[in-house]
Amino acid sequence: MNDEMTVLLVEDDPDMQLACRQALSLAGIRSRALDAAEPALPIITPGYRGVVVTDMRLPQGDGLSLVKYARSVDPELPCIMITGHGDINLAVDAMREGAYDFITKPFSPEKLVDSVRRALDKRRLALQAGQARSAPAPAAGKGSDGLGRLVGSSAGMQAVRRLIAEIAASPVDVLVHGETGTGKELVAQSLHELSGRSSGPFVALNCGGMPDNLLDSELFGHEAGAFTGAQKRRIGKIEHASGGTLFLDELESMPMGMQVKLLRVLQERKLERLGSNTSVAVDVRVVAATKENLVEKARSGQFRLDLYYRLNVVTVDLPPLRRRTDDIAELLAHFFVLAASRFGRPVPPVNADLLERLAGYAWPGNVRELRNLADCIALGVSTPLLGATLQYASSELASPRSLAESVEEYERKLILEELQRNDGSLARSARALRVAKTTLNDKIRRYGISVAPAEPREG
Repeated sequence: MNDEMTVLLVEDDPDMQLACRQALSLAGIRSRALDAAEPALPIITPGYRGVVVTDMRLPQGDGLSLVKYARSVDPELPCIMITGHGDINLAVDAMREGAYDFITKPFSPEKLVDSVRRALDKRRLALQAGQARSAPAPAAGKGSDGLGRLVGSSAGMQAVRRLIAEIAASPVDVLVHGETGTGKELVAQSLHELSGRSSGPFVALNCGGMPDNLLDSELFGHEAGAFTGAQKRRIGKIEHASGGTLFLDELESMPMGMQVKLLRVLQERKLERLGSNTSVAVDVRVVAATKENLVEKARSGQFRLDLYYRLNVVTVDLPPLRRRTDDIAELLAHFFVLAASRFGRPVPPVNADLLERLAGYAWPGNVRELRNLADCIALGVSTPLLGATLQYASSELASPRSLAESVEEYERKLILEELQRNDGSLARSARALRVAKTTLNDKIRRYGISVAPAEPREG
């Protein structure tokens, strides 16, 4: 994800600059190096695609001023400080000004790369959130025409849309393959709406969990008296879809007997209703969907290979959401608008903190699961996700952790680390942090830090 991002490195020490650039280059991270703060100012613009890494002490300026400037231009731009051991207090000031992280000299290349990678990930999510916020909201009932219903700008979804646009006008039947919740029916609807059949009916049928006799009647229809309870003629789904498109979902669960009859319809474009000897011509395009590997099922005797080949003239493969995580921000913004409209609630914000929570999730339910999550967020209810129940009340989303709370959390962590480094010595820790011992003691009490005495108390 970092190939389009650039680290702006501001470091006046030639040896340090070279070492940092080499470490980043070996990690596959692009960088641009400057030796002063002033030339960096015109480069730092709103929406800058990257992060800033700057030394604390620079000629004709300092890194803290550069951080303040960067944050004034773009409050979500991560800035990493490189500091000397004696600049801990300045580093804390930088964190108060919004710096993302600081690294104390001397540091290993791995420490720099790790900090930069985390900052780049955060920046990417912030930029995605910004794009989602600025994207025009679909009007009520809109976003459902043609390719507009297939939300996402990832390479995988662009390829899907291109393929649909290429084949929509052709008469061929289509097989759509994808996991549960990837949007197979949306593909079928898009094919229908972009074809010359758009004025005809779009008929959908799920083949899963339906008894043979009922599926037979649903697909092919029946005449009056064809079986017990058949009191009048019934037109089946195939005949009803004539002039339009028939979408068959979960094709893999269709019984073998039905597969034979469907194959004949696809070959001859004729059918016979149950209880009839008369053929009825049908002009229908079939879009069939499956989440299974039909070739494997054919090898195990659970699916007819000839039916697979008849439908497999064109196959649309839908990528799972875990392989198109760049689309999460766009999808979430889209679903937030839809949910807010349905429930009469305000549209929740898409922010980087929320996207960071969602980016590493496997999404077994794919886009459908994300839509359900968006509904929960819009309603302000809790939802099990990532192994824990997370509260997504709209007030929490609109009010992330404050700057003061972030600084306090960081200060507590800094004090703990220094106490551990000095074996619990209050005096040595105070000297290292360059604060009065009484001040440090007050902060320890304030943050509830437990300190085991490691030295005699000083008078």
